[in-house]
Amino acid sequence: MSAAWRLTEHAPLRSRNTLGVDASARWLLELHDLDALPAALALPALASLPWLPLGAGSNLLLAGDLDGVALSFEARGVAIVADDGERVLVRAEAGLPWHELVLWTLGQGLCGMENLALIPGTAGACPIQNIGAYGVEVGELIERVEAFDLHTGAPCQLDRAACAFGYRDSVFKRQAGRWIITAVTFALSRTPSLRMDYAGLRNELAEMGVEHPGARDVAEAVIRVRSRKLPDPSVLGNAGSFFKNPIVAASLADRLESEFPGLPVFSGDAADNRKLSAAWLIEQAGWKGHRDGDAGVSPDHALVLVNYGHARGAQVLALARDIATSVQARFGVAIEPEPRIVGDHW
Repeated sequence: MSAAWRLTEHAPLRSRNTLGVDASARWLLELHDLDALPAALALPALASLPWLPLGAGSNLLLAGDLDGVALSFEARGVAIVADDGERVLVRAEAGLPWHELVLWTLGQGLCGMENLALIPGTAGACPIQNIGAYGVEVGELIERVEAFDLHTGAPCQLDRAACAFGYRDSVFKRQAGRWIITAVTFALSRTPSLRMDYAGLRNELAEMGVEHPGARDVAEAVIRVRSRKLPDPSVLGNAGSFFKNPIVAASLADRLESEFPGLPVFSGDAADNRKLSAAWLIEQAGWKGHRDGDAGVSPDHALVLVNYGHARGAQVLALARDIATSVQARFGVAIEPEPRIVGDHW
């Protein structure tokens, strides 16, 4: 025990993952001072064990117990570190809740994060899967990431290019187990450059009676849409969107669009690729509202897997595999999970 951290053996993790599955960690380290991380890493009891930064546990499926160290950042500082009157750099410590950060930037008159409102998680977790919503990905806003490299045993900083962001992807996700993110610096603007042409945002703004929206209005519209579509994890356990939208060859997308009228198709990550709606595929395969014991698919959104009370992580994973197999069989399209799977593999 230290003023800088708290260490607990055989720690329950049910309250630390938004799916609410029962699991435990061999050790739980709650870190209050980022500067103390090297000393905590050197603790004899933790030597040679794998580390799992939890964030808010919102992009995580605990399919089994963790024979290692679950790390919870309690450091939640945020500050403007550079401001030229237009471009503003904001540094947030890893433990700061993401939505709290979005609201803080809006309160400072800053623009850029408004489409990412109400996403669960923390600032430190946001680069890992390059969180995105309503036409914006956080990788567009990140200036640099501060991290501890477990391979070299030293702190480092990675600029945007070094983070190698992709669709729900980054170097931190591809090299899981190497990086512990401690802080993130974002480049924001004082001049709005609003994106409102995605997923009905303009319709929502019209319903709100907003004719000339600002960043706060867009954030409010996003909050309203997300609140209707996605269940509150404090009421019904879930990890948000469980599957990534698949990216396929344009030729396959054209064939599917012809065979299945109504299939939503979007631009992909290259000229010859297209992105398909995983929610549509899953719903058409008959899974929306499906329940198997306490593991199920939300009746309101086919992309959301839920825990009705006492589902084990392995049950949720088995359901996810069944859904993916069904979609592959019907459409010839592979879908993959967004959350990190701990204790098993996809």
